[in-house]
Amino acid sequence: MKVHSYALSILMMFALSFTFLSCDDDDVMDDPTIVEFAQDNANFSILVDALTAAGLVDALNDRTSSLTVFAPTNAAFEAFLAANNFASLNDVPVALLQTVLLYHVLPTEETSSKLTSTFYNTLAEYATDEPLTLYVNTSGGVKINGAVDVTAADEEVANGVIHTVNAVIAPANVVTFATADPTFSNLVAALTRTDLTADFVSILSGDGPFTVFAPTNAAFEALLASNTDWNTLADIPVATLEAVLKYHVVAGANVRASDIVSGAPVTTFEGSDFSIDLSGSAPVINATNSTATIIATDVQGTNGVVHAIDTVLLP
Repeated sequence: MKVHSYALSILMMFALSFTFLSCDDDDVMDDPTIVEFAQDNANFSILVDALTAAGLVDALNDRTSSLTVFAPTNAAFEAFLAANNFASLNDVPVALLQTVLLYHVLPTEETSSKLTSTFYNTLAEYATDEPLTLYVNTSGGVKINGAVDVTAADEEVANGVIHTVNAVIAPANVVTFATADPTFSNLVAALTRTDLTADFVSILSGDGPFTVFAPTNAAFEALLASNTDWNTLADIPVATLEAVLKYHVVAGANVRASDIVSGAPVTTFEGSDFSIDLSGSAPVINATNSTATIIATDVQGTNGVVHAIDTVLLP
């Protein structure tokens, strides 16, 4: 009798568990997808029209996906169209519209509590099929590429999460990455010094492609500490600073980490070469008068790629 009662209890528990599991599955299936949520929200009607025009509805309707979408409001799209002299979505080339929309999508689900101040790959692609990158800053709210704010976060849907943004996020170039990430504020200050003869911002905002080895703030602080005559960036002679900055740029090539050949010469915008040693745990740049470790790679922009380094290179 006791055995029979015990077995009956186990069967009842199993049945209840199955019932609850089935209910949970039904709840998930009842949740709207990214597209369905947007379709049910009047403030995203232009986003829905844009996804339709770009042929991306099916991709964002896939319930097997787990994505993050930064969703621009109607006002954000209207501002984007006006700023780019498009009378309507119909005037936006389909390829451009696809790139812009996919730039708002991360391939993983990132709630606001999971997002950190770092670079994220998007579903948009560079010309070589590499993922375009965006920068998220979470130091005060969530800001993207230094310009776009998340105004409502964590709308969880069947295939990911939606964060509302107050502007269309423009795919970033190498200059945008430097200005958006406070880790490179000293580099930006150096590039924009008013007495330089070269307009580095204009140069690096061009078509490229460029490969930029970007020294961190700590790298510039170490450079200043290495010379008793240099207390600030303004103390570095113009010719010296320009040569140093050009030495960190490779013009005419989008050199990603996988493209680097250990020991091969890398010709810089300054005209001199350096090489990169891949034999250790991290890539090391061997320059004429300095060495630097590459501490982050493959931040891909629309006109080139950025790699972060821990030391300012001296030609």
